[in-house]
Amino acid sequence: MTDLPFDIPDDMPVLIAGPTASGKSALALEIVARGGGVIVNADALQVYSGWRILTARPSPEEEAQAPHHLYGNVSYTEDYSVGAWLRDLTPFLSPGQPRPVIVGGTGLYFRALCEGLAEIPATAPEVRSEADAFLATHGFEAMIADLDEVTAARIDLMNPARVQRAWEVQRTTGRGIAAWQDETPPPLLPPSNAFPIVMNTDVDWLNTRIEKRFDLMLEGGAIEETRAMLSDWDPARLSSKAIGAPELIAYLQGEMTLTAAREAAIISSRQYAKRQRTWFRKRMSDWNSFTLPR
Repeated sequence: MTDLPFDIPDDMPVLIAGPTASGKSALALEIVARGGGVIVNADALQVYSGWRILTARPSPEEEAQAPHHLYGNVSYTEDYSVGAWLRDLTPFLSPGQPRPVIVGGTGLYFRALCEGLAEIPATAPEVRSEADAFLATHGFEAMIADLDEVTAARIDLMNPARVQRAWEVQRTTGRGIAAWQDETPPPLLPPSNAFPIVMNTDVDWLNTRIEKRFDLMLEGGAIEETRAMLSDWDPARLSSKAIGAPELIAYLQGEMTLTAAREAAIISSRQYAKRQRTWFRKRMSDWNSFTLPR
């Protein structure tokens, strides 16, 4: 077993956040093996069916070692929100349940869990279509410019999905998403009521690990998984944001070589990890830091 630099009470919920490929799942299994509990997913892409390999969901062998929940439980054809995740997570926080070890790389999930989630109205399909049309006609920078100043200063302007969501909320309600966030109810699980861990990773080590992991995905059936999804591929779906999916679809459609698709997917994964590290460094500086032994 790995030597852990901290003692975790067996009855205390655990939070494990960190960038992709940083060893979160291995740490979660280690903690459950030592002190019991169940592993609960906090990754916005691992909730979907259809993309098990490319989203790096736990393997069947890992799932046999401990109970895993909220992995692959949502159809890849559906939208799924942070609010829906909180509702699905809530039963695992009930008294008398095995302690949850909540693990993932989606910062917004942890923020909603630990800081509370504003009850913002859902986007109607016609507003989503209007947003798509606005983006296609005017472009991403114009969509940013259309946001209220407080919202624009608060959200991640490098994340197109977050920007479009903010634009849709403003269009739907007449209020900026920041105003809704300021009315946030109390959190379900404050960090003070859990043992929060954030993975600390060396950039070069993580970049090498990302490359090796994608090669293992290719060896482990990622192309076959993508081929099975090809006939029903829709790039607009949230599940289609799985890193490597657009690239391997392009390869299967004859638009990219496998070498180019591999390189593009690895670059996308590294860029995603960089955004994750920035998020966690900014918002989780007071969490317990852990580095996976090499």
